[in-house]
Amino acid sequence: MRKWSVVIILGCAQFVMVLDGTVMNVSISTVVDDLGTSVAAMQAAITFYTLTMAAVMLLGAKLGDVWGRRRAFVVGSCIYAVGSLITALSPNVQMLFLGWSIIEGLGAVLVIPAIAALVADNYQGRQRVTAYAIIGAVSGAAVAAGPLIGGFVTTYFSWRYVFVAEVVIMAGVVLSARLVTDTTKRQIVRIDVLSVLLSAFGLVSVVFGMLQSKTWGWITPLSSPEIGGVEIAPLGISMTAWLMLAGGALIHAFARRQLLLVARGDSPLVHIEMFSISQLRSGLSVLGAQYTVTAGLFFMVPVYLQMTLGLDALQTGMRIFPLSISLILFSIAGTALSRIWSPRRIVRVGQLILVVSAALLLGATTAELRSGIFAAGMFLAGTALGLLASQLGNVNMSSVTEKETSEVGGLQGVFQNLGSSLGTALIGSILIGALATSFASGVSSSDLSPATRELISQETHNGITIVPAASVADIASEAGLNTSDAETLATIYRESQISSLRVAFFGLIVVSLLALFFSRGIPSEVAGKKRTKAELE
Repeated sequence: MRKWSVVIILGCAQFVMVLDGTVMNVSISTVVDDLGTSVAAMQAAITFYTLTMAAVMLLGAKLGDVWGRRRAFVVGSCIYAVGSLITALSPNVQMLFLGWSIIEGLGAVLVIPAIAALVADNYQGRQRVTAYAIIGAVSGAAVAAGPLIGGFVTTYFSWRYVFVAEVVIMAGVVLSARLVTDTTKRQIVRIDVLSVLLSAFGLVSVVFGMLQSKTWGWITPLSSPEIGGVEIAPLGISMTAWLMLAGGALIHAFARRQLLLVARGDSPLVHIEMFSISQLRSGLSVLGAQYTVTAGLFFMVPVYLQMTLGLDALQTGMRIFPLSISLILFSIAGTALSRIWSPRRIVRVGQLILVVSAALLLGATTAELRSGIFAAGMFLAGTALGLLASQLGNVNMSSVTEKETSEVGGLQGVFQNLGSSLGTALIGSILIGALATSFASGVSSSDLSPATRELISQETHNGITIVPAASVADIASEAGLNTSDAETLATIYRESQISSLRVAFFGLIVVSLLALFFSRGIPSEVAGKKRTKAELE
């Protein structure tokens, strides 16, 4: 029992890391009202929470090698607890952004790589496979439980209590950390600051550009940023394209810098040559795609249920409950299936089920919720995510030696959080961009008066905001529209929300299909059979 207490401690930390995002997603409308902010601002906060982690995760992994993994785990847990406390007490979205998106993210960059490495330190053989499966199941359970916990606490108490509970859990983790064995041989290395800056600014540039595409446009400028009253759109091209191009160049420079450091005999932030390992490359790519779909799903579904249909946080959590159940069940089932099926088969079955689930959710997205189809889509989404979670951690870690586990743990964190950032930014951008297009088209083809159309055009010149569809009539009346025009506008807006959500769900289908190409390097042998053959040889 003492032996398995280690994975319980690490699992508690993993649970909190994953729980945060799903709780905030399901509580979007309540937090928007409580802090007097907007859905777009919350989308930015959600994106930057994961982007902070992605940007400096490699540094966190390297610090684990320098300080020792257990020390990095404890320090990161303390930082995370401080961020959770600031978030719980935040009076406005700026403080929430500081506590949640920044400080919690910085704590997580030390904790997440350490979890992966400490599992390898404390378990061997079949126990290690089981321990990684448990961590995967815990992640799945956090994704599953987040909407229910967030919905219940937000509806009957306050979303702030979730973050207070996180402070308590992380305090318990810190006090119990002495039970965790750390076999790290601390390295005396110089951390290359230029590498840290290149990777961080490169990732931030790519994702921030994607996040702003809904406002700035992808290529053709829509509403460009201004400096001194002058719009910035170099050569008539949107800043989104320039930022993403600059980010790609910085990431390329980062990769070249790592190769140069190795050639000089210095310690790189990450050994780029590890990407030549087919199993690791495929495992990380599928992991990133999985988190892209998950983040997109958990951003869109609450917007649909709360902003379009008017459900509260608890009702939203209940609608997501089928995903919660199936995700936990198939995280366990995936571990059992690994005795008779290869990791590649399990992963590809999960990916195909994810495509089917996204198609069902697209079909269920109407002005009146098609409860049966929606529940089936959520159940299958949980099934797919559970199967993937049961395999990918061990696939990645088993592709390298124990000396490289901390580094691979950092890479896993990068791909998880970069995938989450891209999912929220990309799907959110598609959703809001499609909403603006559909709304403008609906207004132009309506029987609203020319004066009303001109007023609406002026009010939405800088983009359109996601608001509860039920509130549009009141907003229109306050802006000076008569009752008939206000009701017409509310109908147009609701229909535009439905249309844009369907476009965004189609985007998820495309991402899920593309992810199938990433799984070619996943091992095609059943783990038990492979070991038996090795033993016979």
